[in-house]
Amino acid sequence: MEQPIDRKTFLQDAVKYGAGAAVGAGVLGMFVSGVSHAGTKDVVWPYPYAVLDPERVRIKGHDTYYSGGCCYGAFHAIIDELRTVVGEPYISMPTQIMYYGSGGGAGWGTLCGAANGAAAFLSLVLTQARSTVLVNELFGWYTQTKFPTDTSNQLAVDSKYLQNKFATALPQNSCGSILCHVSVTEWCKAAAIPVGDAKRKERCARLTGDVAAYAVKLMNDEFQKKFSALYVVPASTTGCNTCHNSTGVQPEVAATMECTQCHPTAHKATKVGDTDAAGVAPESYRLSNSFPNPFNPSTTILFSIPKEESVTISIYDVHGRLVKHLVNSQPFNAGEYKSVWDGTTDAGTQVPAGTYFTRMQAGTYAATNKMVLVK
Repeated sequence: MEQPIDRKTFLQDAVKYGAGAAVGAGVLGMFVSGVSHAGTKDVVWPYPYAVLDPERVRIKGHDTYYSGGCCYGAFHAIIDELRTVVGEPYISMPTQIMYYGSGGGAGWGTLCGAANGAAAFLSLVLTQARSTVLVNELFGWYTQTKFPTDTSNQLAVDSKYLQNKFATALPQNSCGSILCHVSVTEWCKAAAIPVGDAKRKERCARLTGDVAAYAVKLMNDEFQKKFSALYVVPASTTGCNTCHNSTGVQPEVAATMECTQCHPTAHKATKVGDTDAAGVAPESYRLSNSFPNPFNPSTTILFSIPKEESVTISIYDVHGRLVKHLVNSQPFNAGEYKSVWDGTTDAGTQVPAGTYFTRMQAGTYAATNKMVLVK
């Protein structure tokens, strides 16, 4: 049973243990600084780099996936090659620190683990400014690439992997997102393969090799002063960021990811222009008649606003019941916009033929137009 101690005894013990802790910290510092390692010196970040073979890394990334997951697989594949080509400090680096990133971070489905591990490598061998540039390029490439790539599929067909579980090409899919759960889900839907299937895991293994290989390619180009950024932010994302940024109409988003993956119906209106056909900016609010009218299966609705405003465009039936929100209290800059109604409700069901009304509200402005759906 623990005995209570008085304040004097506690302070005396604290001095004694504090002295011991200081000695321990000094010894630990020797190990951290490298002083206790004979013949070694302090390692200065960024770490040294030498040109690697992306194809060796691709195969190793695939195989290592099966022993530690995607994040570890990508990181270990590159670091293990650097152990051979460069030596220290990579020989003593525990690549197991990347175990956490499997499945988008302990299975949470956030940042793709392979991209996470590859980005960690780039941040290890580059200054912060340059790693940001190359990681951005890596992430952008990831969103637009069809995985598994033709190269990794062919390696499986040719039985070049050490763990060649499927000697066939797997279906390919470009997911448009750097998020694990989007990447995996979109591939599973496109391939008609459940997430727990062994082929889905093989897909992620091949993807791991692909991502690690591309990170090495980027770094080789950077090291040889040949790097040139190729990724261009999609127009859809650029359009969203005109409003949803630190200085926009709705300053609450801090991201450069593709928006429609998670917000496919956030806006059902696209900008036509800042000016009309005569080159004059809209001077007033306006809801134009839809066209075609009558229509089947869809009709286009034009509206304009002369200043930044929150806009709602709704469809009602002849009984005044809400059918669908095309735009639901969303902010827009001054300009002309168009929205398309496909004759469905908010629930996605098709409405019957008949008369419907488009209602626009922007600030104090309100207007209603009639349209007819024919079958």
